[in-house]
Amino acid sequence: MALEHATIPPYLTAYYSIQPTTNSDAAHIIRVVAVEEMLHLTLVANVLNAIGGRPDLTRPGFVPSYPAYLPDGETDFTVELRPLSPEAVETFCKIERPRQAPNADARLLRTPDDGNPVLAFSPTAEGMRYYSIGEFYAEIIEGLERVAADDPKLFSGDPALQVGPEYFYSGGGAVIVVSDLDSACRALRFIAAQGEGLDSGVHDADGELAHYYRFRQLQLGRYYQVGDAPDAPSGPPLSVAWDDVYKVKVSARLADYPAGSELARAALDFNVAYRAFLVLLTKAFNGRPGLLQDAVCDMFRLRDGFNLLVRNPLPGSDGLHAAPTFEIPAAFGADPEAAPAAGESAQGVTR
Repeated sequence: MALEHATIPPYLTAYYSIQPTTNSDAAHIIRVVAVEEMLHLTLVANVLNAIGGRPDLTRPGFVPSYPAYLPDGETDFTVELRPLSPEAVETFCKIERPRQAPNADARLLRTPDDGNPVLAFSPTAEGMRYYSIGEFYAEIIEGLERVAADDPKLFSGDPALQVGPEYFYSGGGAVIVVSDLDSACRALRFIAAQGEGLDSGVHDADGELAHYYRFRQLQLGRYYQVGDAPDAPSGPPLSVAWDDVYKVKVSARLADYPAGSELARAALDFNVAYRAFLVLLTKAFNGRPGLLQDAVCDMFRLRDGFNLLVRNPLPGSDGLHAAPTFEIPAAFGADPEAAPAAGESAQGVTR
């Protein structure tokens, strides 16, 4: 769940950095992917609930401190909060790239001791992380298969906690209710295929593009059509006006904002609102699935908070603009009910 969520702030930052009435093609691509990441988050929550876990998107450390490594085994990039740019799209392609380990033994790679933060790693192999996102899910599937073979009661979670397809619509796939090993594996394989196109290539059986190839369109300047080779889209051209974006500071932090300034307050208020969004998701995944539709809408209701920041220069940054920092306030403690709702006052919250 931490992995799936960690892609959302970078995608939203690029999306909201686009200036109004410009870059409609790029905006649509990024928005579709962000909504489908919410679908992935929901599918993983269903798997976790099916085996008796408890999804908690409010726990300390759930939101990474950007820049951060993802657990895909690569050391050539970190994920940052960037405006729409060739660099941002390159990172998005690295996040979603379809890569398979040469064999099962190569799925796990040792984490370099270089001081850089790692979002997640193997809970059973200290100092190890995964070769790719696809292999990360392949390892989870293999683990579920092994445990289920020895424990027939593995999938004994409360069925009432499952989010059904009636509670989520993304246009690209549907929610899978997880009740056994087969449905769990289908859900996890769907995530890997929709993100990387690992099993089905450029398009899936329904003609939907994998996320990797959606982003490749922005690099190659042309849409894919069914039947196209991976690096040779033959559809209509699309263009990206890289200059028609707000040049926000990359991976801005609250410490970058002048103390007591309106920008500092706007950045802090955004973080409080974002935590309220995570609280809503946590409630949806813990027995109130009807809230999920509100949460998906809330992800884009954050627009006003984004605009208060990205449309304003950040003092002392050589003309760069402000941006949300996604530093989630810890003053509310671990109780999701204690967090103020989006738009409520953040008075008393400390950095």
